[in-house]
Amino acid sequence: MSNTGKIVQVIGAVVDVQFEPGKVPEIYQALEVNYTVGGEAQHLVLEIQQHLGDAVVRAV
Repeated sequence: MSNTGKIVQVIGAVVDVQFEPGKVPEIYQALEVNYTVGGEAQHLVLEIQQHLGDAVVRAV
């Protein structure tokens, strides 16, 4: 299943991500984050640990 969320907060290694209501991934699912730093593509994989409510998950 492909789903796009929005990173709303980062505290150290903890990342909170908001999804559309009804499209929140299950706990222990992987989240893939693709971004660019200094012109170089980066790929990060996070694991959902908690549902915070309001379609927000917490991942590490």
